[in-house]
Amino acid sequence: MKNLDKPGELSTILGRGSVIDGNLKVEHSLRIDGKVNGDVASSDTLIVGAEGEITGKVTVKNLILGGKIFGSLTAPGRTVLESKSEFHGDIKTSKLVIDEGAVFDGKCSMSEAGRSADSKKKETSAKEDDAIIK
Repeated sequence: MKNLDKPGELSTILGRGSVIDGNLKVEHSLRIDGKVNGDVASSDTLIVGAEGEITGKVTVKNLILGGKIFGSLTAPGRTVLESKSEFHGDIKTSKLVIDEGAVFDGKCSMSEAGRSADSKKKETSAKEDDAIIK
């Protein structure tokens, strides 16, 4: 299994001054220094530079945010909000780092990597069964 904290090959870069109106989906790591009005998906790490901005739903393995996101984030790995970044919306991630000076306005839901709600329910019912037997 690959380490969730290590980004893979950086294969796509959206440069400063670029604007995409629509959804963006890439297979490897992605860096955005421009603006995206739409959903962004990557099977690896998304890096949003200081001048980068996304308005939409973001679904990636890991996020390193230096710019701005307005929308929602699902990142089962690690999420880092750097000191001058802004995030407005809801975050669902397993690891969250917020540097001093970052702005986070929304809700955050964190869960352990690799554990689903079903496995937690099974553990709870197993503990209840043990209590009944004793």
